[in-house]
Amino acid sequence: MLSLERNRLSLCPQLPLYLILGMLCGAVSVVFTRLVAWFSKAFQFLKEKFGLSDVVCPALGGLGAGVIALRYPGILYWGFTNVDEILHTGKTASAPGIWLLAQLAAAKVVATALCKGSGLVGGLYAPSLMIGAAVGAVFGGLAGELINSAIPGTTAIAQPQAYALVGMAATLASVCSVPLTSVLLLFELTKDYRILLPLMGAVGLAIWVPSVTIQAKEVEASDTKYVSKGYSVLSPDDEKNEGSDWRHTGDRNDLELSVIGYRSSHESLDEGLILEDLKVSQAMLNDYLKVSPNQTVKEALECMHDGRQSFVIVVNAEDYLEGILTYGDIKRSLFNNSGDSSNRDLALKNADTCPVSSICTRGINYRGQECGLLTCYPDTDVAIAKQIMVAKGIKQLPVIKRGGDLKGERKHKIIAILHYESIKESIRNEISRRKSVYQQREEDNDKQMVTNGH
Repeated sequence: MLSLERNRLSLCPQLPLYLILGMLCGAVSVVFTRLVAWFSKAFQFLKEKFGLSDVVCPALGGLGAGVIALRYPGILYWGFTNVDEILHTGKTASAPGIWLLAQLAAAKVVATALCKGSGLVGGLYAPSLMIGAAVGAVFGGLAGELINSAIPGTTAIAQPQAYALVGMAATLASVCSVPLTSVLLLFELTKDYRILLPLMGAVGLAIWVPSVTIQAKEVEASDTKYVSKGYSVLSPDDEKNEGSDWRHTGDRNDLELSVIGYRSSHESLDEGLILEDLKVSQAMLNDYLKVSPNQTVKEALECMHDGRQSFVIVVNAEDYLEGILTYGDIKRSLFNNSGDSSNRDLALKNADTCPVSSICTRGINYRGQECGLLTCYPDTDVAIAKQIMVAKGIKQLPVIKRGGDLKGERKHKIIAILHYESIKESIRNEISRRKSVYQQREEDNDKQMVTNGH
């Protein structure tokens, strides 16, 4: 069943076909992944809309898969009997034809995504092998027919079974992110070293296609996720539109500290679960700029310019938090109504003498009452800190040490800064760590299955 005909595996003319097959398997993996995400959101919507319990959605997923199986019973799991039948395409009367295989592949993708999105317990190993075998057999059959019709009498094209085998490995690698395991598994099955070149090329491209789509999606999201990096500099007209909650504690007008662009889509369940496990101490940064209240605005500007930051923390001689100074503070305080050059020159002169303490943001106005700056502690949950930042439209939170009452006054010693971007980075690192652990576990399990002859 798993042998490759020697006279059919001429690699030189067929290698491009195997590479195209690898990209096709990667595209199938992308479709499958997005279908799982779509079904997951759909079932979550149904749960919230109709108040369904957790056991109803898996039942609905199983019902949907059963309806599909009424038309295509081959999508059901019968061990690897269905895969064996696919590998006999064109050789036995009971083996499915090319057109039926195309329908089975599509039905299997939809049914598996439906079950996975509904919460049914099940793996992706066997479904990936069947989908890959069907896709490979369809591709090999169509490619053989087209080339044989264009060049009559050619015998350089392998049978669909060879493409089915490579398709199995490429799809498994792309869906489960186990390229090395897929290559080793197929080599153990075929015992033919000549398949390694097309196999590795197909698996590599099958992994590459999803990575490109994910990267493109992240770049597009990063372009619209935030209005700007660091603290934003807004005009007075912008402030009216944004409706800020950040205000000076003095007699000056409303002052917005920063603006964050909200994500256009809901956060994934994985990120939400990871946020609950992370503490601020795991995402905060110890590298931040600070100035004293008595320093001039010009000195603060030079500090921000040299450190390539859009804000500085204002601390007293004992390193206790006094406030935050941003480019927005400086612009609206010194350059407000300074449209002509004479007023701008006057503002620049004021920057040489104006102390930081006179224009820095010292607190917020909450429900008509003046409050201190929003802060957090190292042991604060990152989920809570992020909610505060999103609700108030800020990109940085000072991290302070607990026990900040000093001589009856509420003083806090700053120890770090929590950036909105550092939260996202910590989430990505944690996801990568968990994914690596999961992949290693899957590879160990797959190797054990091969060793045991399953």
